[in-house]
Amino acid sequence: MRSNDDTDVTGGELLIKRQRALYRAEHRGTREMDFLLGHYAKAQIPTMDTDALAAFELLMEMPDPVLAGALVDGVGEFDEQSQTLINRIRRFHKIIK
Repeated sequence: MRSNDDTDVTGGELLIKRQRALYRAEHRGTREMDFLLGHYAKAQIPTMDTDALAAFELLMEMPDPVLAGALVDGVGEFDEQSQTLINRIRRFHKIIK
């Protein structure tokens, strides 16, 4: 079954992608990143469409030091999509308003 937001993957495929992304977010390798990304992912991934999930997966490709600097200190220059997602995660954790 396909929805309007998920036209390129079936419901089962999207579920598997969500589960993989959640696992990756919770198992980054550093406690801080596991917390920041894992808690955000647990709360948000169930409602992400394919585009939002793809953006989150791209963000997770960043090395921990770069991503930690962006999430905790707000440092770094990123494309608009990544910066928007970084800001969402920072607001989720009340790092910024």
